[in-house]
Amino acid sequence: MLRLHDPRTGRLEGLPRGEVLRVHLLDGADLRALVVADLLRRVAERGRRTVLLSGAAHENASDYGVAPLYPEVPSDADVYVSPRAHEANALTLVVPPVSGSSDADPLAVRLAFLAVPYREPLVLNADAAASRLAGWRADVAGWANAPGRPLHRPSVTEAETALADDLDAPTALDVLDRVAADEAIPPGSKLETFVHLDLLLGLNVVADIGRTA
Repeated sequence: MLRLHDPRTGRLEGLPRGEVLRVHLLDGADLRALVVADLLRRVAERGRRTVLLSGAAHENASDYGVAPLYPEVPSDADVYVSPRAHEANALTLVVPPVSGSSDADPLAVRLAFLAVPYREPLVLNADAAASRLAGWRADVAGWANAPGRPLHRPSVTEAETALADDLDAPTALDVLDRVAADEAIPPGSKLETFVHLDLLLGLNVVADIGRTA
């Protein structure tokens, strides 16, 4: 079950029940907050919820792996995403504004956002994230030539459990690193594991499949 930190109680709380989850980005929410909200949408949708994510449009949001926002603002949201504490009778994800330049490959920037717990401050330096993402994409392109194998279920379960625990993306990303390095996991299984988890993380790890040097 997906649980999020609720500033009102200081504890992890489950989401409101219902088929539809209404998530709204409040004014002042920056690109980092948008990516966190998109991660929430992806994780909740994996749990078979319909998510309506609304808020002010961000220029080139699709470059950062974010699907178009829902055009209507709800009178009351189930979850708000804000750069600061927000007084509302609903759970609020407080995502501190990012500092530093985001003038880098958009999906490397997304990875840099996800590599730090969303409630912690972040000074952006996308160089390490760009190198990490390039390595994964090269690995995935190589694994795509191997015989098909089922995904590595223990790794998928570990990553999905982390994401359901207050959107712990750093742990999920570490799972990918371990899968890539584990010689006991067949290449075809590594490929399926990366593709499956990338549907949640939104990093387009398959970008280099079929490309020639």
